[in-house]
Amino acid sequence: MNIILLGAPGAGKGSQAAKIAEAYDIPHISTGDIFRKNIQQQTPLGKLAKTFIDAGNLVPDDVVIDLVKSRLAEDDCKKGYILDGFPRTIPQALSLEKVAEIDVVLNVDVPFGIIEERLTGRRVCICGATYHVSTLGGSDVCAKCGQKLFIRDDDKIETVKARLKVYQEQTEPLIDYYTGKGLVKTIKGRDTIDETFAEVKKVLDNL
Repeated sequence: MNIILLGAPGAGKGSQAAKIAEAYDIPHISTGDIFRKNIQQQTPLGKLAKTFIDAGNLVPDDVVIDLVKSRLAEDDCKKGYILDGFPRTIPQALSLEKVAEIDVVLNVDVPFGIIEERLTGRRVCICGATYHVSTLGGSDVCAKCGQKLFIRDDDKIETVKARLKVYQEQTEPLIDYYTGKGLVKTIKGRDTIDETFAEVKKVLDNL
């Protein structure tokens, strides 16, 4: 089962992908995670990707496409996979069609106002823990290690608005593109992670 997850930044695609991967025993392939790992390790790719991500822009197609192609060729993708963060544009979708056959496109739909609240309220720790200000009770330290929490550059309001604008202009057209192919199933992502996954599971079990 080859799945594409669509949805704006902060729509909860990563949470759903993790649950799908566990339930159906297929790998979650997130270009965002791959880039963040490279950024943390300060690889040449990471440094290049950071200049685009910090500005709220997309990483160039040629870099992303080569990365995804090589990942899909690995053994753990033989039973299927979940693509999260790719394709982001019509040209990327056309490139993907040359190397993969997609079974379903899950569109996680969340209003932009809710997304802005989710992302700008997110706080992270150097140990990897993630929180939201609504659950911190005014605290600014990590409950796990006691270090001071911080807001990532790509969670600041100006960057969030820029990312949503880029998504609206470049990625939303994919919904129409894949709808034309009869592949899109829209899931309302406004509820809890478990409630949203229950809807996702209904779709996947009926395939």
